[in-house]
Amino acid sequence: MRVRAPARLHFGFLDLHGGLGRRFGSIGLALDAPGIDLTVAPAGHLTVAGGGPAAEAEHGRVRAYAEAAARQLGVPAAGAFALREVIPAHAGFGSGTQLALSVAAGLAHLHAAPFSPEAFAAVLDRGNRSGVGLAAFVTGGLIVDGGRDASGAPPPVVSRLAYPEAWRVVLLLDPGSTGVHGAEERHAFQTLPRFPAGEAAEICRIVLMQVLPAAAAGAAEPFGQGVTEIQRRIGDYFAPHQGGRFASPAVAAALAEVEALGVAGFGQSSWGPTGFALAGTPPEAEALAARLRKNHPALTVVVARGRNHGATVSAA
Repeated sequence: MRVRAPARLHFGFLDLHGGLGRRFGSIGLALDAPGIDLTVAPAGHLTVAGGGPAAEAEHGRVRAYAEAAARQLGVPAAGAFALREVIPAHAGFGSGTQLALSVAAGLAHLHAAPFSPEAFAAVLDRGNRSGVGLAAFVTGGLIVDGGRDASGAPPPVVSRLAYPEAWRVVLLLDPGSTGVHGAEERHAFQTLPRFPAGEAAEICRIVLMQVLPAAAAGAAEPFGQGVTEIQRRIGDYFAPHQGGRFASPAVAAALAEVEALGVAGFGQSSWGPTGFALAGTPPEAEALAARLRKNHPALTVVVARGRNHGATVSAA
């Protein structure tokens, strides 16, 4: 079996205040690149291989996810997993969620067992704050989730729109940096002051009355302006724990150039360090990417599209 799953961009949280009974809530986008691409074949025991040096660090996670999935499915923790492509870890793409769900899906199909991504998200402890990664795996597209309540259930998806086919995302990856994660991330959420209710209300207004209508209408500029405003508010809140609005100085320098060029939409995905700039047409994206590659050679610049379908499982 072959499983291919999308990375996701996290544009920002809707409500870090939580006064209405739900906290976090997110808006994000599934991408066509980078992605998870793995195969799993019958085997007498569990093996993990492939992917080159960049994927070797993921082999342990594949084993752990496969063992957890096997317990949930009631099947043997057996199969030969081979990684063809991985999403950079701790870069703002939700790599852990996508890898966990991909491994679970592959093992389930290998053993002809029913597969529910929502059930595995809970078992594998993915999507702890954001439901965008789970929804990106299931449906793709531009996603808004409604945050978590006291039940601990995965955040419900309250909006899912197709991302306009002509729009592109210029990704700015910093190979020499990683975003806040693990214990450091948990510490940040425990020590930051409570997010102002008025700020959360304004972000929700921007999402509902600007970003989503612009996506539905194919209006790239107001969409980008709304995303940038969300980024400004959320980035400033997390700045004490990531050294500024953006985690990577190299990405920050590139995004300063993006802003100076008048690009409407830009920011950082989740804790970064990956930055992004939004473009309304392929030529605009390619021209911007070429300029940024020339002026910021330490960064890896990739032009991606929104992905309007979820993960796929097929014969290898």
